[in-house]
Amino acid sequence: MKKRLLLLALFAVALLGNAKKVHTLGDSTMAPYDESATVTRGWGMYFSNFLTNGWTSVNYAKGGRDSRGGYNELWQTAKKQVEAGDYVIITFGHNDEKNQGMDGVALYEYYKGIGDETAAAAVDQRGTIPSTTYKEYLGKIVDEAIALGAYPIIASPVCRAYFSGEKIRRNGRHDLGDSFSVLTANGILEKQSVPADDHTMDFAYHSEQLAKEKNVPFIDLTAATAALYESYGSTKCLEFLFDGEGSTHFNTTGALLVARECARLMKAQGIMADDITLPVDMTVAPATGDFGEAYKGQTLQKEFTLNGFGLTPEEGSVTISASEDIRLSFDKADWQQTLEATYNASTLVKTFYAQVVLENNGELTGTITVKQGDKTLEIPVTATAITLEGGTEVKAYWRLESNDEYTLEGPAVVIPESWQGMYVQRYSNPNANTVWPEWTGFAASRKTQRNLLTGDAWPADEIDDNPDRYIQWGIKPSAGTELKIDEISLFVCGCGGNGMCSHIYFSTDNFETRTTIFEMKKMPANNMQEVKATPVISLKEGQELLVRVYPWYNGAASGKTICLSDLTIHGMAVDASTGIRELNNPHLVSTQVFSADGRRLQSQQRGLNIVRQQMADGSIITKKIIK
Repeated sequence: MKKRLLLLALFAVALLGNAKKVHTLGDSTMAPYDESATVTRGWGMYFSNFLTNGWTSVNYAKGGRDSRGGYNELWQTAKKQVEAGDYVIITFGHNDEKNQGMDGVALYEYYKGIGDETAAAAVDQRGTIPSTTYKEYLGKIVDEAIALGAYPIIASPVCRAYFSGEKIRRNGRHDLGDSFSVLTANGILEKQSVPADDHTMDFAYHSEQLAKEKNVPFIDLTAATAALYESYGSTKCLEFLFDGEGSTHFNTTGALLVARECARLMKAQGIMADDITLPVDMTVAPATGDFGEAYKGQTLQKEFTLNGFGLTPEEGSVTISASEDIRLSFDKADWQQTLEATYNASTLVKTFYAQVVLENNGELTGTITVKQGDKTLEIPVTATAITLEGGTEVKAYWRLESNDEYTLEGPAVVIPESWQGMYVQRYSNPNANTVWPEWTGFAASRKTQRNLLTGDAWPADEIDDNPDRYIQWGIKPSAGTELKIDEISLFVCGCGGNGMCSHIYFSTDNFETRTTIFEMKKMPANNMQEVKATPVISLKEGQELLVRVYPWYNGAASGKTICLSDLTIHGMAVDASTGIRELNNPHLVSTQVFSADGRRLQSQQRGLNIVRQQMADGSIITKKIIK
């Protein structure tokens, strides 16, 4: 009773106070994605579309997280920003199903306990048990949110589009009751099952039970998305709502409709009822086109979602036009100044893209206009072109041909390559017929770094990156300098099969937040993919830029490696106290030349030379020079 009174008091605070944030915690189905790197979208990206009266949503969701990771990682970041009267939407389940319904940490400890180090190393330590550890970690987030004066909401996980006929089958609704495993003191019992009315292994059911136990609101997204998918049918559901890479991750339309369902269900229960809007007219999100800052000469793209509900007439078209310097496209290939989007059944959900080229310094402004009948929407567009002038060039380069050594030019501090849950299998050419982008001129026999996960066996059920498996590099400013990064590039491919997948991110806050610069699933074997990003990053003294590659494989496999080559981080170092100006470059003290096998040379010779220069400030600059 006391708990319910406390929650009612918090609800009143939320209504009467000044809180304006909804914090969303979840997995890849909710997570934010870089619209320029992938067609995949998480529904948390669009939840703010349905908020009004100054409310905004902050999306902390990340791919690959189970409820344990949600508490130990995502919530630890989010709770620093949560204030009294805020709302916290919590939804996990997809990655809690790892290990066939066994707890991943308990399974790891079991193998360690019986001395099977190989099996222990191969365990994915994600995964929880619905009735125990799953509820435990969700409950911790709920309790701590309440302690902060916030208002938690538990949402059951969205369905996977696993159809049996035209109905979502049991495991698609996150009930593993047809086939699961149990860890006992005497070992693992596999292929267990319980009747359909037994909810022992039903994650959605136990999320609802927890909500009842904690007296907090429950949003049944499992039932809502099952109904949504079934309304489209098994074929059209995957075509219209999903990203083309399976039955779990949404495209823009799917993510938007799920976000709308969550908002609709909240409003129906009286949660934020006056602060949720369900448009029955035409809207565009985002409502403003702020492209931000980029370097002069860059081409920038931004995604917009055009939504129409209850449109009249029931069938028609919408015209999208742009002012000079702005081009529009539905497919990011054919760019025009005017587009025509047709609709029927009074409903329109359409994604379009705007593109600007920053040809001149300063701010670019323009307008995108959307018209349907007598309705007109105007979207202001802004972008700012900047240049890097003065300063000292910085370049960190990892060839990754025979070792993990790097060369550094300019004043900066390199963070060496490191591995989490991964190791270097060997350095070799992936295949005598390695395909490089033609412009590189690289030979098919060019060697690369081949990396494998600890334990060597890729799990069967991975559809996203594992937060505990990655390869990392980084850079940070030297003392007294600010480092402005304008390029991150590398090559990546899978070797041994066509099932290698990867995400590549960078972060400036130790991966509390991150930016996607590459995503590719089922990479063609031995076919090197160029990864290149031109971000606008300013690192203050003490800040680090970290770059991470997160690999996984499409299906159970062994011996498949992810191959990396030619990582470059480029930028300009400037005096931290005065801004952009030429630094006093430390003068050269001595130069030493070595052969590829480490022998000291009197001078550079034909072939590969390792040149090490000692500067007056004590720093060492290492270069690889081929004569």
